[in-house]
Amino acid sequence: MRPLLAAHLAHSFASSPAQSVHAFDVAALAGPDVSFWTARIDGVVAGCGALRQIDAVHGEVKSMHTDAAARGRGIARAMLDHIIAESRRRGYHRLSLETGSRDAYLPARRLYAGAGFTPCGPFADYTEDPESAFMTLELEPDREGEP
Repeated sequence: MRPLLAAHLAHSFASSPAQSVHAFDVAALAGPDVSFWTARIDGVVAGCGALRQIDAVHGEVKSMHTDAAARGRGIARAMLDHIIAESRRRGYHRLSLETGSRDAYLPARRLYAGAGFTPCGPFADYTEDPESAFMTLELEPDREGEP
């Protein structure tokens, strides 16, 4: 897992100015308000993603990354679908994210748009930054198991 997170941070710092990098390191991912998952192929970590609780009804997608050798296999979409489902299960009304605005982040923005995320302004502690693209998804609660 650590090499994948190191690659995620390296990509972030190579693609954005340092003051505009909001990627979580290992210590931040261990926070009490963060849930972190990995995806594996044949036992090898191939992707990761996290969900940070902003408040009782609002979550944030964090640390989405797929190993370069595993890209194109649906790992990122499966991880995002898992994070969305978990957000609904928790009763969140909104799921937001911050990603880069440069071309290096275009695949990520396409992934999020394909899942229904739309552009929005800064949320939580974020501020306007031309290097950031903010997106959000309004959620319907998970009604599974209701009579």
